[in-house]
Parts: sequence; structure tokens; C-alpha cells
Amino acid sequence: MSFALAPPAARAQGGDTACARDVLVAQSMQRQAVDQLEQAEGDDASRCRIWRRHVETMRRVATVYGRCLSGGERTERLAQVQGSEKEFSGLIKTRCRGM
Repeated sequence: MSFALAPPAARAQGGDTACARDVLVAQSMQRQAVDQLEQAEGDDASRCRIWRRHVETMRRVATVYGRCLSGGERTERLAQVQGSEKEFSGLIKTRCRGM
């Protein structure tokens, strides 16, 4: 399982104030999601809940990054969160059936 974090500084596309705020919130959400993964303990049902929450968070973060970032930073961050979303979606499919 990969837990890579993006660097804290992001430049919002076009200097848009709303995007700058949204990117900061998305980065915070991403860090919290990774922290929850790292602290995940307990039974499979508990882990599955955390994984599902992580996948949903990564989708929300990807939406913000796709809308607000540009260039190489956009490409890198989207690849990071979409890769994580794909990885944990796969785990959910194989290990969380019926939970």
C-alpha cells in the first residue's frame, strides 16, 4: 500500500482565491485520509470502512486538483490521488465483499 503525500505548497490555476482555498482543503483531506490508513486497525469490516472513506476522499481531492491545478503539478497530483483511489478500490473489491 502506498501512502505518498503531495508537497504542501500548491498554486491554484489563474490565482483564483476559491481554488487556492479548495486546494488547501483538499491537501488537508488527503493528509487526514493517509493518517487514517496508517492507523487502521481492527477487523476487516473496520478496515473496509476506512478504505471506502479513503476512496471517496481521493475522488473528491482529484476533482479539486483537476479543476484548480495546471501543468506538471496537476499531472503529478492527479496521478497520485487517482493511483491511490485505484489501489484501494481494488482492495475493496477483493477483500471487502459482503461487508
